[in-house]
Amino acid sequence: MAYTSLAPLNAILNGTATVLLLAGFVFIRRKQVAAHRVCMLSALVVSAVFLLSYLTYHYHVGEVRFSGTGWVRPLYFLILIPHVMLAGLIVPLALATAYFALRTRFTTHRKIARWTWPLWIYVSITGVVIYFMLYRLYTPIMP
Repeated sequence: MAYTSLAPLNAILNGTATVLLLAGFVFIRRKQVAAHRVCMLSALVVSAVFLLSYLTYHYHVGEVRFSGTGWVRPLYFLILIPHVMLAGLIVPLALATAYFALRTRFTTHRKIARWTWPLWIYVSITGVVIYFMLYRLYTPIMP
C-alpha cells in the first residue's frame, strides 16, 4: 500500500468534518435538531476515521518536515503548534459533548459545546491549511 496516499485523504476528511461542523451549527441555530444531530455525529465519525488514517500514515511514513523558508516558515509553525495542541484537546471534548447530548443532558451539552465547536472547527480548517502548506505549496521533507 502507498501510505503517502493517506495524506490527501486526511485533508479530505478534515475538509469533510469542517463542512459537517458548519452545517451542524447552521441546523442548530435554525432549531433543526435532528439534522444537527446527524451532522455532528457524522463529524465525529469522520474525525475518528481521520485520526486512524493520520496515525497509520505517520506510523508508516514517519515524521514529515516542512521545507518552506523565509516568512512562511514561522507562519506555518504559528498555525501548526496551536493546531496540534488543540487537536489533542478536541478528542475528549468532542466525546464529552456527544455523550451529554446522547444522554439528553442538554444544559451540560451546550456548556461544553460552546468550547468544543470553535476549537474543533479551528482544528479542522487548519488541518486542511497545514496539508496544503506542507504537501502542495512546498515539497515535504520525508524520511
